[in-house]
Amino acid sequence: MMLIMKDVTPPMPAKRTLAALDQPVPADIGPPKRISAKVRAAIDAMVSGDCKKICDAAAKVGLARESLSRALSTPHVAEHLRQKVIRHLAIHAARAGATKVDLLDSSNEMARDCASSLVLGLAGIQPASTPSVSLNLEIKAGYVIDLTDDPPPTRTISPID
Repeated sequence: MMLIMKDVTPPMPAKRTLAALDQPVPADIGPPKRISAKVRAAIDAMVSGDCKKICDAAAKVGLARESLSRALSTPHVAEHLRQKVIRHLAIHAARAGATKVDLLDSSNEMARDCASSLVLGLAGIQPASTPSVSLNLEIKAGYVIDLTDDPPPTRTISPID
């Protein structure tokens, strides 16, 4: 015997289930994942500039290149590397700013121009990045008129009899 159901609406999910959809995803899901001391040391060597390549950093801390590369591709290690780089750049940003300010007093005119453009750009004062003259180059010609003095010789094409 076969039951046939007509005009049956599927049941609605419970209200608490629907309310769970409105909640944001929790940022912290469990304890932080572990990063080994060798991987941390390799990251420190790369961020500080002691090692320029992954293989050099891996050799310095005693890891295989493949192991370090695989570790760097995991999200939590990549995030740790990103945070280290941001901290490192933030520390040296003041020094870079002082260098740019010193270049404003340089005897080289090109260095002064570049430094002043950068400083003014950071202050929000900068020239327009696009030229003010705008040409519409999307026009397609309907006829091409040849205005040369000596036109090429005319060729006559006739059917073969």
